[in-house]
Amino acid sequence: MDSKKRKSDKRVKIDQHSDSHSSSKKRKSDKRVKIDQHSDSHSSSKKPKLHHTHNDDDKKKKSNDTKDAHHQILTKKERRAKRKTEQQWKEMSKPKTVPPTSSAATLPEPATTKLSTMSIAETSGQGSKTIWVPKSSYATVSGPASADKPAVAIQSNTTAAGKNSAVLSKLFKGDLLQNFTVDKNTYAHAQLRATFYPKFENEKSDQEVRSRMIEMVSKGLATMEVSLKHSGSLFMYAGHEGGAYAKNSYGNIYTAVGVFVLGRIFQEAWGTRAMKKQEKFNNYLEKKHMCISMELVTAVLGDHGQRPREDYVVVTAITELGNGKPKFFSTPEIIAFCRKWRLPTNHIWLFSSRKSVTSFFAAYDALCEEGTATSVCLALDEVADISVPGSKDHIKVQGEILEGLVARIVSPQSSKHMEEVLIDYPSPPTEEAAIVHGQCLREICAANRSDANQQIKALLQSVGSSFCPDHADWFGAETGDAHAKNADRSVVSKFLEAHPTDYSTSKLQEMVRLMKDKRFPAAFKCYHNFHKVDSVSRDNIFYKMVIHVHSDSVFRRYQQEMRDKPELWPLYRGFFVDINLFKTKEKPAELSKNCLNTNGNGGEKEGLADDDANLMIKMKFLTYKIRTFLIRNGLSILFKDGPGAYKAYYLRQMKIWNTSARKQKELSKMLDEWAVYLKRKCGKKQLSSATYLTEAEPFLEMYAKRSPENQALIGSAGNLVKTENFLAIVEGGRDEEGDLETEKGIAPASPIPSIKDTVRKDEGLIVFFPGIPGCAKSALCKELLNNPNGLEDDRPIHSLMGDLIKGKYWKKVADERRTKPYSIMLADKNAPNEDVWRQIEDICRKTKAAAVPVVPDSEGTDANPFSLDALAVFMFRVLQRVNHPGNLDKASPNAGYVLLMFYHLYDGKTRQEFEGELVESFGSLVKMPLLKTDRRPMPDELISTLKEGISLFQLHSNRHGRLESTKGTYVKEWEKWEKKTRDIFFAHSDYLDSIQVPFELAVKQVLEQLKSILKGEYVAPTIERSGGSGRKLGTIVFAAVSLPVSEIHALLKNLAEKNSSVKAFLSGKPLENTLKNAHVTLAHKRVHGVTAVANYGSFLHQQVPVEVTALLFTDKLAALGVRVGSVDGEKIVPKNEWPHITLWTGDGVTAKEANTLPQLLSEGKATIIEINPPITIPGPLEFY
Repeated sequence: MDSKKRKSDKRVKIDQHSDSHSSSKKRKSDKRVKIDQHSDSHSSSKKPKLHHTHNDDDKKKKSNDTKDAHHQILTKKERRAKRKTEQQWKEMSKPKTVPPTSSAATLPEPATTKLSTMSIAETSGQGSKTIWVPKSSYATVSGPASADKPAVAIQSNTTAAGKNSAVLSKLFKGDLLQNFTVDKNTYAHAQLRATFYPKFENEKSDQEVRSRMIEMVSKGLATMEVSLKHSGSLFMYAGHEGGAYAKNSYGNIYTAVGVFVLGRIFQEAWGTRAMKKQEKFNNYLEKKHMCISMELVTAVLGDHGQRPREDYVVVTAITELGNGKPKFFSTPEIIAFCRKWRLPTNHIWLFSSRKSVTSFFAAYDALCEEGTATSVCLALDEVADISVPGSKDHIKVQGEILEGLVARIVSPQSSKHMEEVLIDYPSPPTEEAAIVHGQCLREICAANRSDANQQIKALLQSVGSSFCPDHADWFGAETGDAHAKNADRSVVSKFLEAHPTDYSTSKLQEMVRLMKDKRFPAAFKCYHNFHKVDSVSRDNIFYKMVIHVHSDSVFRRYQQEMRDKPELWPLYRGFFVDINLFKTKEKPAELSKNCLNTNGNGGEKEGLADDDANLMIKMKFLTYKIRTFLIRNGLSILFKDGPGAYKAYYLRQMKIWNTSARKQKELSKMLDEWAVYLKRKCGKKQLSSATYLTEAEPFLEMYAKRSPENQALIGSAGNLVKTENFLAIVEGGRDEEGDLETEKGIAPASPIPSIKDTVRKDEGLIVFFPGIPGCAKSALCKELLNNPNGLEDDRPIHSLMGDLIKGKYWKKVADERRTKPYSIMLADKNAPNEDVWRQIEDICRKTKAAAVPVVPDSEGTDANPFSLDALAVFMFRVLQRVNHPGNLDKASPNAGYVLLMFYHLYDGKTRQEFEGELVESFGSLVKMPLLKTDRRPMPDELISTLKEGISLFQLHSNRHGRLESTKGTYVKEWEKWEKKTRDIFFAHSDYLDSIQVPFELAVKQVLEQLKSILKGEYVAPTIERSGGSGRKLGTIVFAAVSLPVSEIHALLKNLAEKNSSVKAFLSGKPLENTLKNAHVTLAHKRVHGVTAVANYGSFLHQQVPVEVTALLFTDKLAALGVRVGSVDGEKIVPKNEWPHITLWTGDGVTAKEANTLPQLLSEGKATIIEINPPITIPGPLEFY
């Protein structure tokens, strides 16, 4: 290889043991840089502009003699040996400098002091606004108001304990909140305390996201960043004053464990200086108003995919909360921050070229069913442009079982910024590794197994007062009285009614108000803020609010709102806010209506368009999913419903994952054996999901030892960490992170792999109706019952009408199923949500039945599976009813309201999501025709009436919840709307009749679909969820150029006509029937490695010219020798020594033996027919 080619291909590894980096300017953009994390020093005078300062202990003395940076060129083998592991990140531009705030704003004031004066605080940014904040009677606020310390009244710490107790008594009796009325002098100040990255739901499929990522990187518009996904739970820390938080909670065992582990990290990193550094770190976070987000990985909080060898954290995000929209650090800035404070970082890879990014996706596809931490990290190290090992090696601290990878788009400047940071901020020195005194996490939990609170206290006391001086978030105010943390729900309504004191508060009010108005499934849980007990007074109260999103659909719906209202703040995961409600007698100036963000977005998207900035894919590995989703999450089904139901469950999961056929076969064999093994060992006593690995790990280890194929299936097993004696006590259900719940896009536990497989004559069937009143389900049931030929099934059919059943309907269905186990039941009642669907699934499991949902066909809207046209038809039908058994007819005074109530039960789902969930849960879906496809558009008068009703329903439900419309504040408005609806709908009766599909036709189509299902002829539709894959994973074994077989046949025919030897050889060999496909293998992952296959990713689907040069054959083999050409001037180099097209093999001879033909030719055992000039046949490069 000439020197120029070596120069373009070589990867440069920066050795941070060097003292300078003067040669870094000569580094070419296409070089691959790998940074050795064990560097000791640096001498770069150029520092990246980071929004934080050096610790004194980390400052390096400047040397008079600056040495040149040492760039060491490593071989692949050396690079593998040097590989380590690191952490994930989020991109952010350089933060703007926030003007200093007068210290007077933070001075304390006795709570008894009346807020008799006010101060106007000014903020700067793109513009300015006037805001009011409470002011101390003896301190004047001048200059910008501090976002970290709002100038609210703070009571002196010398307040008597008696007054403290009295305040608490009033606080917890609810007196203060109940007596706190909102008026024109009431203000709210909201301060973000912790946030994690917003959850952006890709509305495109994974394949579409991949294509867009590749396109952006190829054009130089972005870089792709990939990080390891450690298997733990989210832990956020904002300092001892700001608080410690889990995903949706605080003040529990999860946060206590997180604080302990983080405190122990400081002890290990700083040794004798740990206490001083802990105190400085807390003060720094409070001063800068920052939150550090981490993945908390520990063996004491329950089993994930593998019990970690050590308890640790890795930093995943750093957020500046300021007095505007939260700003997230970029990954280079995260690494710089963590290296200053000696915090653990993750393994990061950057891909900035088309070749590297396509190779990454190909590498994942080749490894997704067998990948472990070692094989994945090795492959990514080889294909990435920059690899930054983590300070926590996944293999050493957690193990080989890797949950997954996270790939996302970041700024195109990320690679350059990363190189600068890694040179300017070397890894912390390791020579100061300290001997940590005291018990470790597992020992403390083991010694305090009797009581959850005792475990928490022991952990917090052990971490020390320098890091955790206040335990109020866990145990409240230490006054001797036991007080509940939760506060009255009216906190939220009073917060929304109060005047905002600043920009952040107004934006948070806007978010909460929108979510409540749209009735998003989310909770706004408020708790007493014990840190502010000394500041509480009649007109000054403090709370903590946790925004807990209950469904992932909320994030998607909120994204849609952001498109219409770009000024909205994102909806963050891990969302915690401190709220202060207070009053002042001074009449404040009117707040500016054009509030501008004082510190903006921080430019975290760095010029990327919104849709592109949020491109992200989470990619999990099958070796992890076997343990968590197939074994752990299937325990309840196995023990409650038996091996048959368990088999159906795991088959459905694999189908949803698009698991390859080979792996499905291997897994089915293993999981069947696991079910027998576990039932024999445990009997009827269900194995705890928190400790499932106690039984699973030994079984998997035993199974893996039987064969190399089993070992590849399992990934890694053995070295079990025993947890039974030190598992933390978790109250109210285990797993704060929600990992024990079914994975997004995965059907809940169901015994129905597909209707074709399970609708048997010896089992029952439930036909149910996820619909809305007026969808004609009762009329349909009557037609099905009265149909002379029935469903062409010998099982009896009977119906159970919900309007005639007293008591709990679905309990009655279960009872009927037990008395008539082999019948077909028509469940004549609306089944509008997941709660009902889960009940039906449970009935199916317990009574051995299948279930078929019948739904009215409709286009749906962006937030509801039923369109306004469908709602109009349903409402029109109800208003035409007379003497309805359920009293929902034209005589009902609130019929319109009831229809709207049912309509909103489906809110939050698109039609695709609605149908997808039903198909995944029940294996089939019957669609009942409703609207004609060629119908005229709905008149504006009908549309406006429906929208008016929807708006009124939202107002009513926001204020009164489920209270009937005949009661409450809007009674008169409802009466007026109900009358108006009847008048307008009947005025348009001809139109509403004309757009409906004839009922007879609808019944006929439903009958045909049901019969198809019962005969086993039904094939479930493929429902691709947003963000779903929609492609086969794990099937990449080799890369090849596919050639049209017709041209190969034509070539052979031509050779036979010209050469008698070829004609004689081909005689009697029916290649027309046996040679169905033709390809030239370029690389095979089991022979040449994953990276060799992945490196062809940049040529995927492109046409490659192939020259056929010769025909070689023996009495048992035949193949065409070829030369592979170039694509866009770049030569395609096969890894096979002899590139060829296998044509034919004799009995008992495998295709791979065609590789031996050149050797047989040299030994005189094969014949060669030269093809001169060569024949060129083009074909696409594909993965197989």
